[in-house]
Amino acid sequence: MIIRDSGRRAASLAVTTAVAFTTLAGTPAATAHSPRPAPTGPAAALEGTWRMDGYGTLVSVEDGGRRLRTYETTAAGCLPGVTDARRSRAGEPFRQEGESTITVTADGPSRARLAHAESVGHRGLRRAGALPAACREGQPAKNPRAVFDTFWQTYAENYPFFAVKGVDWKAVRDRYRPRVTGRTTDAELFGILRKMIEPLHDGHTSIVTGYGKDDPRYAGHREDTTLPDGKTVERLDAAVAAAVGVPLRTWGRGAVSYADLPDGTGYLRVTRFTRYTQAGTYEEDSAELDRALDAIFTPERTKALRGVILDLRFNGGGSDRLGLRIAERLTDRPYTAYAKHARNDATDPRKFTAPEPVGVAPHRGGPVYTGPLAVLAGRLTISAGETTTQALMGRTPAPVRIGENTQGSFSDVLERRLPNGWTFGLPNEEYLSAADGRTTYDGAGIAPHVRTAVFTEEELAAGRDSALAEARRRLAAGR
Repeated sequence: MIIRDSGRRAASLAVTTAVAFTTLAGTPAATAHSPRPAPTGPAAALEGTWRMDGYGTLVSVEDGGRRLRTYETTAAGCLPGVTDARRSRAGEPFRQEGESTITVTADGPSRARLAHAESVGHRGLRRAGALPAACREGQPAKNPRAVFDTFWQTYAENYPFFAVKGVDWKAVRDRYRPRVTGRTTDAELFGILRKMIEPLHDGHTSIVTGYGKDDPRYAGHREDTTLPDGKTVERLDAAVAAAVGVPLRTWGRGAVSYADLPDGTGYLRVTRFTRYTQAGTYEEDSAELDRALDAIFTPERTKALRGVILDLRFNGGGSDRLGLRIAERLTDRPYTAYAKHARNDATDPRKFTAPEPVGVAPHRGGPVYTGPLAVLAGRLTISAGETTTQALMGRTPAPVRIGENTQGSFSDVLERRLPNGWTFGLPNEEYLSAADGRTTYDGAGIAPHVRTAVFTEEELAAGRDSALAEARRRLAAGR
């Protein structure tokens, strides 16, 4: 499943198992217009065109404030975005079929904040002039060179990690663009685009040419990681069930499971933070997760548990906000989980939007668990699985992390379209440590306190689960 740029997180494992606003010429002057006066009246207060801080996006609010559309902009041109949402009256969130809600709040006549229900933080908006002509003129050229240029330019203006990954993106362009001509086939073009981003070894990079079973697609991952297929997933699930040794109760279409272990420890496994319900919207998924957590963290159990094991070793991501809902059940005091910011300069990958702190607030609708906690994680802990791991680092008492480094892919996925109809995704954000406001874990991932094997062939063949056994041993010993 490829996550659109709707604020939802990328469920990278699910793919395999089932900047500042950039103007069209690359500089603000290229599309500069005198800002229009803000429309009057509550229903039209947001009417007009807005530049999004970072994300290379224009937001158009139309029809008296009842319709919201996005446009994807780079120096290579402008394409219609994936968002076309509506509302019936002012004050309501915007809704798009099959997607979660979007809220836009005005901060005066020239600034606003946009928030996706399933995403943490906000995206700043600045009032702009009319839509650039390139956005109004319909589809641009669809030839292979135009596709290549849009792909390369989007990465050039939004991707923050070229230096960390050791990739010279301009050299990549010089190497591959001469190979693209008007006669380049779709198969050849896909192969070129894939070769361009494979060396990034980034779990939040992807290319989708279509949604048929035979349509080529690519999903990146860290070099030491093999993404599991369906049979491997079944094998991992069976191994976990055998290691737990007692029946697991499940919710969220099997994504959330829990068991009381004989030693007085609670075992909570979460394999994704998305698609808990058929509809898959954040509103319905959060209600289903709350139903599960209400059943797990009862007054009696939270008092009796000697420890909790949170197993995120096989978690492909989803909504950061759903991850925070779990963190809220594991604390009785508010604290900062992390801060996030987005690349905010088309020519300088070192410049970002102002960091926005993201907090964890104790759950107020029932009991919370505040005792010893062990978090199991590994290379298949990706995206929202990682931000949940990061969010728990500020908990008191701090959890012990057991297993391997997480995958190292934290950002929301910025999904973009290509002129020929293909889609692709890339990260454009950093999640900053709450401890110092600077440290990020992109690439290397979050390291464990106690390193053990995780789902290796040797472990699976021997029927051994070293990470779970170590967590049970430590919690039993009160460490």
